[in-house]
Amino acid sequence: MNLKNAQQEVDNWIKEHGVRYFNELTNMAQLTEEVGEVARIIARRYGEQSEKESDKNKDLGEELADVVFVVLCLANQTGVDLQAAFDKKMDLKTKRDHDRHHNNEKLK
Repeated sequence: MNLKNAQQEVDNWIKEHGVRYFNELTNMAQLTEEVGEVARIIARRYGEQSEKESDKNKDLGEELADVVFVVLCLANQTGVDLQAAFDKKMDLKTKRDHDRHHNNEKLK
């Protein structure tokens, strides 16, 4: 599935199952909350913090999907074509960063 299709799927879901999109500020707060849940799992599972027993069954994929869902909502309600924006960003990063990372001694 490409991002354009994902945006359409989210929009269809909102129309069929939701009342409407939350406003942009509410969705930004929701995104922050979801990113925090991802950060908690990463910090405890892959970082140096101890993982609490209550966190051991948390699904990182599900939490990342929550982040993607809210990002798609924000893109839809602000008129951003994420597929076009992503393609543009990848082109920029490819041109700008191609040699930069290969020459980074810290990555060798």
